[in-house]
Amino acid sequence: MIKRMPHFSLLSLNCFGVPTGTTRQRLHMLAQELNRRDCDVVALQEVQAHTYRRLLIEACTSYPAHAFEPFIHAPKGGLLTLARPAIEHSRFTLYTGREFPYTPAMMDWALHKGVLEAQLTIAQQPVVVLNTHLNANYSGDWSPENRYAHVEQEQLRELSAIVARQPPDALVVAVGDFNLPRGSRLYDEFLASSQMVDPLAGDLRATYRTPRGVPARYALPIDFVFVRAPALPGLQLHADLCFGEQVQLSSHWKGYLSDHLGLTFRAVWDDLTR
Repeated sequence: MIKRMPHFSLLSLNCFGVPTGTTRQRLHMLAQELNRRDCDVVALQEVQAHTYRRLLIEACTSYPAHAFEPFIHAPKGGLLTLARPAIEHSRFTLYTGREFPYTPAMMDWALHKGVLEAQLTIAQQPVVVLNTHLNANYSGDWSPENRYAHVEQEQLRELSAIVARQPPDALVVAVGDFNLPRGSRLYDEFLASSQMVDPLAGDLRATYRTPRGVPARYALPIDFVFVRAPALPGLQLHADLCFGEQVQLSSHWKGYLSDHLGLTFRAVWDDLTR
């Protein structure tokens, strides 16, 4: 009998869980797809109502464990983490770098964005998943003078501090909708300060589908999986995009599961106990 190598797998998606006439149907289809996938953890962003949070927890039957931070109208930060193994500990850290509530950044302020931390053990290996959704940059300008970029920079510094306080022997994975493009100044600064790596470094495929009327320049790679790994023997990191195709959402309607593409991630290492 061939013994499987130890591994950890994850899927991250901004699920566009905002109230529309089709959201419930779309999230039910998403849950069916997640149940078919062999993931240890699913990290979801933009779960913007408790009714959608309950729907996802109940419909994702392959993931009996879950973590979220209770809040008034939705999980705090719009963040929900689902898992097949037990979640041993979870905590939510509110970003202190937050814009004053003015349009169009009101929703970012109202959601109380931050970092949802979930600790697990996979094949005797400590794993920490940091699920996050940074404030949006409504101008598409990440220069140092831009007010949206300044808030994102402060949030990334806080995320780097959360990464730094994790145990050195833990596999730390920070995932979510970062609302800044791969290769930007803020992206490079975060990789340097957090000492994390991007398994999709250099991949310029867009992860955000611009709706009608939004300039195509906003179609950018803004969703990420960042990894800080201990010295695991034979460690290999794999990541890719998912949910790039339309699915049959009803008998007469096809569409995408979200306005974002998802990200898959898998870490594999050697089993020295064999």
